[in-house]
Amino acid sequence: MRRILLLTGLLCMSACAWGPGMRMDEGAFRERYAGKADGGADNAYEIAPITAKLLLAQLEARRNAPPARLEDPLAKLAADYSYRVAPHDVLSVIVYDHPELTIPAGEFRSAEASGHPVAADGTMFFPHVGVFHVAGKTLPEIRELLTQRLAPVLEKPQLDVRVADFRGQKVQVTGEVAEPSTVPITDVPLRVQDAIAQAKGFTQEADLRAVVLTRGGRTVTLDVQALYEEGDLRQNWLLQDGDILHVPDRSRNKVFVLGEVRRPSSRVMVKGRMTLAEAIGDSEGFDPVTSNPSKVYVLRGNFDRPTIYKLDAGSPDALLLATQFQLQPRDIVFVSAHDLTQWNRIISQIEPTVRLLWEAVQIGDRTIILQP
Repeated sequence: MRRILLLTGLLCMSACAWGPGMRMDEGAFRERYAGKADGGADNAYEIAPITAKLLLAQLEARRNAPPARLEDPLAKLAADYSYRVAPHDVLSVIVYDHPELTIPAGEFRSAEASGHPVAADGTMFFPHVGVFHVAGKTLPEIRELLTQRLAPVLEKPQLDVRVADFRGQKVQVTGEVAEPSTVPITDVPLRVQDAIAQAKGFTQEADLRAVVLTRGGRTVTLDVQALYEEGDLRQNWLLQDGDILHVPDRSRNKVFVLGEVRRPSSRVMVKGRMTLAEAIGDSEGFDPVTSNPSKVYVLRGNFDRPTIYKLDAGSPDALLLATQFQLQPRDIVFVSAHDLTQWNRIISQIEPTVRLLWEAVQIGDRTIILQP
């Protein structure tokens, strides 16, 4: 029985792989992904150390690779914008020197109430003219048409046409804005920034880098943060009738901090930005008892083609590199455990079993002694 107990203890203590908790085995990683890079056996994935040279290379790559941002397809139209009347708009027609045609319903009623609504088929009624089509026409075109139709009735008619109420063309603003609402398109060009302003701006959970514009069944992602911070006017698209502007939340812009930190958690990136030092600091730093700061890993990408970076933060000055290493959404920061920590965990796991076997041996010995 003593020999069995001793053999069991030695076997458990030698099997470090049985220890609880996660660990990063660099050799196993290279072996698992060997040959997957571009399909060649000689292109095995490596773990890239985070050094000043790597940070400079990443900075240069970001500078030389401008983000792929689409141009506004209505940019030329915005330069010479002119509002076109739509069904359900309300028009106000002023015929000078003829108040009976201007406000036949009374001078104390609003222009919206006494105006001329455009029917669903795009037509409008006006005295001495009858029903005529106005949808799709600009205000100068409608004024010219009315002048021609009234000329046989009035001598040298002078009139003006305005939109009393813009009800025909609308844009929906949804998502993480203070007041999701329907924004009308008026005679002033309505752009993305204007629509968001009319919805009272963003909430704290808004993801400004991934605003989604849906138009005609197709979606486009706009980086409104680049508009505000970089002055990129290409992101300030001109909106048209039926557009849906959705501001998503930033829940997908997370970084996962795991391993031997004081508070493992998922951290939401602020404006899509976070450094490795910020992620570790927001998790209350390394665990001073169990962590191995010389083995800090950043796992990026999917399971088939991962990219892994390693930081040796054994000395505090190495954290200066961490302050410059930019994380990306869905990155995983993993802090390995110290070898002594793994050993102590193995001991804590096998201790109850060893104690149970030892008590069994003691009971067996007493039984043998008590036998005659």
